[in-house]
Amino acid sequence: MAVDDEMGGAVEALGKFHSMVEDADRKFALVRDLPPYARGPLHLLYFRKAFKAYTRLWQFQQRHRRELVAGGLSRWEIGELASRIGQLFYGQYQRTSEVRFLLEAYVFYEAIVRRGYFEAARGSAAPDLKMRYKELRFLVRFLIVALLLNRADEARQLADLFRALVEESKAAFPATNFKEWKHVAQEMARFLKADSSFKIARPLRYNVMFDAHPSSFPCISRFHTCRVLRLQDALLTSYCRNEIKLAELTLDTFRMLQCLELEPSGSFYQIPTKEPCENGSSDDQNGISGLIDINLAADMMDPDLPPNPRKAVIYHPSVSQLIAVTATICEELSSDGILLIYISASGEISAGKTDHTMTFKKDVYGKSLNFSRVHHTPHAYWKRESSLSQSAVGDKRIGTANLGSHLCLGSQGNGGSNNLYPEDLVPFTRKPLFLIIDSDNSQAFKIIHGAERGEASALLLSHEKPLSVSDDNSSSSGSQFTYFLTAPLQAFCQLVGLSSDIEADVYKDAESLLSSALAEWEVALCKSNSLDQVWAQVLTDPFLRRLILRFIFCRAALSLLSSLGDSSTHLPECLPSLPECVLPSSALTQIHILNLAERLGALNHFHFLDSIRGSALSR
Repeated sequence: MAVDDEMGGAVEALGKFHSMVEDADRKFALVRDLPPYARGPLHLLYFRKAFKAYTRLWQFQQRHRRELVAGGLSRWEIGELASRIGQLFYGQYQRTSEVRFLLEAYVFYEAIVRRGYFEAARGSAAPDLKMRYKELRFLVRFLIVALLLNRADEARQLADLFRALVEESKAAFPATNFKEWKHVAQEMARFLKADSSFKIARPLRYNVMFDAHPSSFPCISRFHTCRVLRLQDALLTSYCRNEIKLAELTLDTFRMLQCLELEPSGSFYQIPTKEPCENGSSDDQNGISGLIDINLAADMMDPDLPPNPRKAVIYHPSVSQLIAVTATICEELSSDGILLIYISASGEISAGKTDHTMTFKKDVYGKSLNFSRVHHTPHAYWKRESSLSQSAVGDKRIGTANLGSHLCLGSQGNGGSNNLYPEDLVPFTRKPLFLIIDSDNSQAFKIIHGAERGEASALLLSHEKPLSVSDDNSSSSGSQFTYFLTAPLQAFCQLVGLSSDIEADVYKDAESLLSSALAEWEVALCKSNSLDQVWAQVLTDPFLRRLILRFIFCRAALSLLSSLGDSSTHLPECLPSLPECVLPSSALTQIHILNLAERLGALNHFHFLDSIRGSALSR
């Protein structure tokens, strides 16, 4: 009789568990269907409901684990539950950019692999194809989380596990084509090779210990401007041919994503080491069997650091989607906030084709009064008119190299619907923008400068094509321009043909030299009387300041490269211009490039002013 009662209780517990799973899954679907950049009360409501449902479900399986197992609960069901909770945490990270949520997702994902929750389903006499797909998708998600947390060794182990599982699946399900999963395995290998090319390099996130320069603290703290802006939001997207990617995360957006985050400090960054018992009991409430705090945003912040800027990462968007997301973010910008837009895409120059003529009429203050398209001209050009005299301003027409120029956000066979034109971004210049265009046709976006609708924009524009002293294909490491902005020393080593097995002490010395250069350029910008207000108002923001300094380094390194000669067509550009003291031609800039090149044994790859090179030879 007692056995029957016990069995009846087990069946009842299992039935309630499955009912709670269905309810939680419905709430999970509402959250999953929200775009990653969705914000506002609706997404908060959905998240609260989903987290509350999974909290109850997780606590229920902890309290009734014995009955559930007796009733027939499978280990893979616990694994799937933990996987869903990890997804919720990762989704919260995507929306808030708080690395703590990423760590919580890692805790659940790592426990699933360590305990082999999905392995039992693999060993059954009749393997389930649907369950196999779930496990493969889970491994991809876990690998991305591991990469974002700079756990390269674990990421490689997961890639090996994924590849082995694909091969095993081909044998277990001979009638099923796993070609797409094999392609994902190849993407993993390519991504990991590019991401871990320099094993001794430090993480890309902003680290106060390395990226804040003590020698320039007084200048930054005393730096005053009539307006100060902080990086509030960032929109990151890429659409390049043959780009390195993993699932829907490209290598370039992956790097920029981390570059715009603060490195968590101290013990806050550590993964919990205590492990719960198999029956669900645990002394560690941060562990896999711990409680899930519903009020996540309030209690899971690093108290030593300000919040990260929010980021919307969009994979292969349509032009209309990109414009819609940009408009949504601009509407939410605060009065002291600035939006960073990063676009990495292939460009196209449509010279000689009928296209748009953009006419800007301006008042004496340079404000845009009229914005119109004219379609009757045989060639597209931009023209600015002013109430000032024609002799003072005149018409400004872009040369034939920029006729109809645009970026391609899709296959070129679909016509103009996939083309992003510079004028598409002009309406958003009513708010402060920091634009980074990484493309072989980035120069087309120079026409935004001076055509803004209300706020002058800051523009960083890439060079036309990657450069290197060797014949190696630099595209195997992603975009060279983005590489310089996110990992400048690694990009410099690649530029001069140094391999990833560089000696650790040499690399450390090079890091110190680069840090000194960035600090001195930082001081020079703060003290300059010719620093444009566009740059001055963002100089106190640590993320944007670091990007500006790295741009100075990138432009100088490429400009002084001997193989480039006197050509300036390949160089990155910034608008408005930065002060002359940080130009590649200045002694302040050249001496630092010389010191770095000399330490890396690459001095012969660069040309310097005779006075600068002479000082090096006399040492």
